[in-house]
Amino acid sequence: MTALLNNRQPAYPWDVQNTDRDMSLAEHLQDLRRCLLRSLAAWAAGSALCFYHIQAIVDLLTAAAGNLYYMRPAEAFMIYMKLALLGGLLLAAPVILYQLYDFISPALTFREKRFTIMCLPLTLFLILIGMLFSYYFVFPRGLEFFLGFAAGKVSTLLSLESYLDFFLMLVVPFGFIFTLPLIVLLLCYLQLVKVPTLQKYHKHIILATFIVAAVITPTPDVITQSLLALPMILLYEISIVLAKFFITA
Repeated sequence: MTALLNNRQPAYPWDVQNTDRDMSLAEHLQDLRRCLLRSLAAWAAGSALCFYHIQAIVDLLTAAAGNLYYMRPAEAFMIYMKLALLGGLLLAAPVILYQLYDFISPALTFREKRFTIMCLPLTLFLILIGMLFSYYFVFPRGLEFFLGFAAGKVSTLLSLESYLDFFLMLVVPFGFIFTLPLIVLLLCYLQLVKVPTLQKYHKHIILATFIVAAVITPTPDVITQSLLALPMILLYEISIVLAKFFITA
């Protein structure tokens, strides 16, 4: 009977367990070292490329601000280095995520590998879409709102550092907000949340979304808050559809 149970075919093809051989601790450490070195090399190459084109990058990011100033001798150089490192990290993200997958894949089942391979490129795509959405629709309105407070004898004198800090604070979080469908998929995959539960609290999620949008967005106007809330609601609906399709009951 035990032999028959051990030879039983899996109920689903994605339930097949990983057949990779066991690795020793030394092999795991060597594999980790290899993945880290490749990731650092990709980051360094991406950063070097961004630093080579740093003036074009700065001109693109500061197009909405006009003239900017810096007040310390090394401020511009340090900001350029910071932007080059961040840009390099963004360019190297596909390589870094692949190296992460390559390191953990021996411990995954076929179903987990398939889920991970599907999620990694989608994560990068959604982060990029979220940042572009904020850059073109949300960031200009937020900047215009805050600069509009200057009146009378008060004139605007923006420093390069304060402008880019505000830019990163507003644009980068939108990228991660747009990964909501993948987060919901992961929760459903781990069976921490059920699809019927997502549907049951649909109205509550909509209300919570507008509350979160009111807290996150830097401006108090309804239009800017809706620019964040409506995509989040749409992404939530997409999450439910994807969970129904990819996650078995």
